[in-house]
Amino acid sequence: MRIVIQRVQSSQVTVNGEIVGKIGRGLNLLVGIADTDTEAELDWIARKCLDLRLFPEEEGGDRWQKSVQEIGGDLLVVSQFTLYGDCRKGRRPSFDRSAVPQLAQDLYNTFVTKLQASGLRVETGQFGAMMQVSIENDGPVTLILEREAL
Repeated sequence: MRIVIQRVQSSQVTVNGEIVGKIGRGLNLLVGIADTDTEAELDWIARKCLDLRLFPEEEGGDRWQKSVQEIGGDLLVVSQFTLYGDCRKGRRPSFDRSAVPQLAQDLYNTFVTKLQASGLRVETGQFGAMMQVSIENDGPVTLILEREAL
């Protein structure tokens, strides 16, 4: 599983001109599911997303002391199969490592459910749709989380 985490002031996803998910301060999560992912990877990554200290203790501070849970932030979760695009050969990415759509959607939905169990506001994009994602990155802070099946 591979996730691009962005600390945001706000973020939203639009499909066919309609906003389907919108958050304020929190984390924008672009989620890629690999063909080998299991619930173990989901558990680990969900916990990391909720617990990572990515927010300053006080507004305008520079030390990251608080997690998204501690600030009561929002989460916007967007499926992004292209995170497993392999560009090493040729001129067209290969997506061989991306999970097939049905497996990816099931794992994505399970991941969202795990995040919702935190009690935080969790919004999503629309799985499999062509989406426009607007991100007001805060910092900017952008990190990559990865967990391969053991």
